[in-house]
Amino acid sequence: MSGGKVLVVDAGGRGNAIAHAFARSPLVDRVYVAPGNAGSSMMEKCRIALSGGDPVREIGDIVSFAKKKGVDLTFVGPEGYLSDGIVNVFTEEGLDVVGPRREATVLEGSKGYAKDLLKEIGVPIPHHRNFTDPEEALGHIASFYAENPEKNLVVKADGLAAGKGSIVCASEEEAASAVERIMVEPRLFGDAGRRVVLEERLEGRELMFFAVTDGRTVFPLESAMDYKRAFGPGEEVAIRLYNRLSGDPNLDHNPNTGGMGGYSPHPWLDDDLSERIMGEIAVPTIRGFREETGFEYRGMIYFGLMITEEEGERVPKVLEINVRLGDPEAEVILPRLETDMYLLSRAVLDGELDSVKLKWSPDTCVGVCAISGRVVKPASSGVQEERPGYPGPHYTNMPIRGLEKVDPDVLVYHNGTAFGRDARGAERLFTTGGRVLTVVGRGAKLQAARERAYENIRRIRFNGIRYRRDIGLFP
Repeated sequence: MSGGKVLVVDAGGRGNAIAHAFARSPLVDRVYVAPGNAGSSMMEKCRIALSGGDPVREIGDIVSFAKKKGVDLTFVGPEGYLSDGIVNVFTEEGLDVVGPRREATVLEGSKGYAKDLLKEIGVPIPHHRNFTDPEEALGHIASFYAENPEKNLVVKADGLAAGKGSIVCASEEEAASAVERIMVEPRLFGDAGRRVVLEERLEGRELMFFAVTDGRTVFPLESAMDYKRAFGPGEEVAIRLYNRLSGDPNLDHNPNTGGMGGYSPHPWLDDDLSERIMGEIAVPTIRGFREETGFEYRGMIYFGLMITEEEGERVPKVLEINVRLGDPEAEVILPRLETDMYLLSRAVLDGELDSVKLKWSPDTCVGVCAISGRVVKPASSGVQEERPGYPGPHYTNMPIRGLEKVDPDVLVYHNGTAFGRDARGAERLFTTGGRVLTVVGRGAKLQAARERAYENIRRIRFNGIRYRRDIGLFP
C-alpha cells in the first residue's frame, strides 16, 4: 500500500514527534495533526487538520474530518482525549484508531483506582491510602509521621493533572500543606484533587518504562532518562524566588513539571532489569486489567517506577501509570525508532503485535525543553506584574526568534506555539504555553548529542525563555 493518510490527535511536542515518526514511513503520504500547533505544519508530509480554516478540536469534528479526508489510521496522543472516550467514538464509527478505550484510561485517570488494582493483582507498589476528606487525610499524615519518624510521604491528586499532580514531601508539615493546597485552597489541580493518594515515599532511582500492547502481546519500547524537576542543581535562588511568586510556603521546594527534557537510550536500564519489569509489572498489569474488568488495553502505556535496593537486588515498584507516550520522552525515543510506525500501529490494531520486530537506532538523542520562565511585565494599570513561569503562572504570546538559525540535522518539536500577526501585521511565531519547544540533538554518543542540543537551543529567543542546563549529565 502507498499513499496512506494518518491523523495524529495531539497538540504538543509529543504529537509533533508521533507525526514525524509516521511521516518517515514510505507507506504514508499525508499526516494530519489535530488540533496541532505551529510545528505540526513545519514537518515534511504534515499538515494541521482544519475545518473552515480553523484547527479541529472537538471529538465530533475530529471524527468528521477523518471521514471527509479518508483517513486510514488515527493515533491518539494525550490522556485528555483518551479519557473523554475518543477511541470509543472512532470505533463506533468504524474508524481505525490506536489508543486505549475510555474504560482503560482509568489507570491514569484515577491514581487511587490504579494503585488498588495493582495491589489486588500482586504488582509491587508503595504502601498507600486514598482520601476524599481532607481532615481524614491530615489525620493519617499525623499518625504516619508519629509511627514512622524516619519516613516521608508523597501527596498525589487522584485525577489528571498534566503530569504535575504529585508533591514529594520531606516533613509532616510539607505533607499537611500539600493536602491543604490540593484539596482545600487554592485547589492546585482543580477537580483532580477532590481525592488524594497518600503514598509512602520510596528512596531509589526513578524510571519511566514504556511499552506497547495489542491487548495480549506486550513489547518494551526504548526508554529515556527524564528530568521532571523545574530547576537543576545550583539554582536554589531561582527556586526560592519561584516559590515566593507562586505562594508556596515551602521556599526550598523544587516543583515537578510535565518534563524539562531527557535523553535516550536510558543509561542504566539493562536487559535484566527490563525483563524483570516486563515479568513483574507490564505483562501482569495488562493481563490483570483484562481479567478484572473484561476490557483489553491496547496502545502505548508507560509506568512511572521507583527502583529500590533490597538485599542487594534492584526492585521495581509502580508509582503511577500513564495511558500514553510521555512528553518529552517521546521526543527523544521516537526519533530512534527504525521500525515503520505505520506497520507497528497496524499490528496493534490487528492484534498481530507478535509478528513485529522492534528496531532502534544505536544513536543517542538529547532533548532540552525551552519553557516560558519568569517575566516582569507592565500591567494595564501601570503597575508591574511578575509571573514565576512554568509550571506556575506564565505569560504567553511572546514572539519567538532564531529558529531559522537551528542546524538542519537538529530536530525542533513544538510544544506550545502558534502563528500570529505582530503589531505591523507581519506573520510571526508566538508562544502559547508553558513548555514551548523541545530541541533534540542526535549523536553517536551522549556528549555529542548533548552538545548539539545546547549549541542550537542557545540560538532561540523569546521573552522569559528558560531551560535546564544539566540535561544529559549523568544521571
